[in-house]
Amino acid sequence: MTNLHHGFNYIELPSTSNAAMKKFYGTVFGWTFQDWGDTYVAIHGSGVEGGFDQASDRNPSADGPLVILFSNDLGATKSAVLAAGGDVSVDTYSFPGGQRFHFKDPSGNELAVWTPA
Repeated sequence: MTNLHHGFNYIELPSTSNAAMKKFYGTVFGWTFQDWGDTYVAIHGSGVEGGFDQASDRNPSADGPLVILFSNDLGATKSAVLAAGGDVSVDTYSFPGGQRFHFKDPSGNELAVWTPA
């Protein structure tokens, strides 16, 4: 499939608790999941397929690549992140073309959410 050539295909996040990750991302973003054994969960409905890997050698970190999610309502998404137990690590700020904030999930991975101006 030529439309996938050199494109992002899959995003995998290290996890300290797949149950906590499913609850958080399902509540905030409405994603669905499929368990593959005791330590791996596939993510569906996020725009790019992905997974949570509880058996990964990698540790959750704010120092790796930053995954940025899109929102039609940044304030509502931020409220949902906080209500689901996420931590806002960088408060909402403006940049040319939009606004965004960063958050840490239950395992400590840092992601961001943006919306156009």
